[in-house]
Amino acid sequence: MDELGRKSVEEFKQAEKNPIIIILDNIRSVYNVGSIFRTADAFLIEGICICGYSPTPEHKQMAKTALGATDTVDWIHYPNALEAVQELKQKGYTVFAIEQAVGSISLEKFQANNYSKIAVIMGNEVEGVQQSLIEACDGCIEIPQLGMKHSLNVSTAAGVILWKLVEFRINK
Repeated sequence: MDELGRKSVEEFKQAEKNPIIIILDNIRSVYNVGSIFRTADAFLIEGICICGYSPTPEHKQMAKTALGATDTVDWIHYPNALEAVQELKQKGYTVFAIEQAVGSISLEKFQANNYSKIAVIMGNEVEGVQQSLIEACDGCIEIPQLGMKHSLNVSTAAGVILWKLVEFRINK
């Protein structure tokens, strides 16, 4: 750990976070949620809003993919994602759905440095982000996909998105 320069749990908790919140809306797989926690830890993300029936860190299987990130990344549960969106907007976050939608911003054109605080919604593995949530957002971000399949696993998509959101902060 020392050679790799990794933070302890206490150092992580005290570190300045990237002002990014991930909203997980009805993610059904505990492994996807655990993986997103691990990615959030890797990028020093401010926190995760776990919404609907998405599993929370108390689930015994989450440790297999989170690998301790549930001890470092702050999280809160909301009965539904719309409540999380409304609360975050009141706190000054610009909220984007990560979804393929009419009028979405292609990820390579998205300028994260234009926003001081960002929240992104990751939707259900099958249904995606609910239309009512898309309508409550400030916009949609779409990950360009060039192959035959036009979807990514939600935890993979979270990794791609989070890198884009923190990249300019690393390169300052």
